[in-house]
Amino acid sequence: MKAFGLALVLLLLVDAPAGAFTLKDSQRRDLILPGPPQRIVSLVPSVTEIVYALGGEDRLVGVTDFCDWPPEAAKKPRVGGMLAPNLELIVALKADLVIATTEGNRQETVDQLQRLGIPVFTVNPHRLSDVMAVIAQLGELTGRPAAVGPLTEALTRRIRAVERAVRPYPRPKVLYVLWPEPLIVPGRGGLITELIDLAGGASVTAGEPDSYPRFSLEAVAARAPEVIILARHGADGTPLARAPWERLTTLPAVRGGRVHSVDGAYLHRYGPRVVDGLELLARMIHPKAFR
Repeated sequence: MKAFGLALVLLLLVDAPAGAFTLKDSQRRDLILPGPPQRIVSLVPSVTEIVYALGGEDRLVGVTDFCDWPPEAAKKPRVGGMLAPNLELIVALKADLVIATTEGNRQETVDQLQRLGIPVFTVNPHRLSDVMAVIAQLGELTGRPAAVGPLTEALTRRIRAVERAVRPYPRPKVLYVLWPEPLIVPGRGGLITELIDLAGGASVTAGEPDSYPRFSLEAVAARAPEVIILARHGADGTPLARAPWERLTTLPAVRGGRVHSVDGAYLHRYGPRVVDGLELLARMIHPKAFR
């Protein structure tokens, strides 16, 4: 894993004038700064979590209203939501770099920041390997490259442990519900689809071409899921309504009492806690493997 991390960083670096700080973002665009960024604003909760996990929070001068983990992140200045952050406040914070995502932040926000002369670095992982790459990128951006290897290696060990635990068991059909109305599920390109696979399940919507397609209740019911997992949203941890699903008594998941709920913060963000989410999924799909 150490060799992988070093090779990844070398690939990310680009040619630039001597003394410049350079890095390629997730869109393969070159970020070239006069020196390492010292005042970073994160417009992505996942990025905020990773920066703290790397110990680079001293360079973080602003976060969004949704950056709620770790709890210490609440002490950072807030710049508003992901869709419409307060650009005047970002300027007032003297940010020399803003980190955004192509899924969650608007291109209009990126364009406005660049017109204001504030560089933007974008991230957009779709696979666990992409998550590891973002961790390496943020290690460079926050001056914490030495922390990348230990973090990614620890996460990888836990991922491999889950794979070993579930390997002996059959793979039940799993329906994961990101959002109830409209009904949104993970498709082929969704990170959650990969996590379900690693957790020893077979997502009934894995073949859909979109990352997060909309479905009808009847369409997913026709696929006869054996496990249903409903994502919770919001700080209050209120679960999604189970009644519409539990009325579908012909479904194997309902007959078997295998309708579960999970905190979406562990699975819809791509910080280090995504591995916590993987472990939660594995325990729901294969409880016998973790007794």
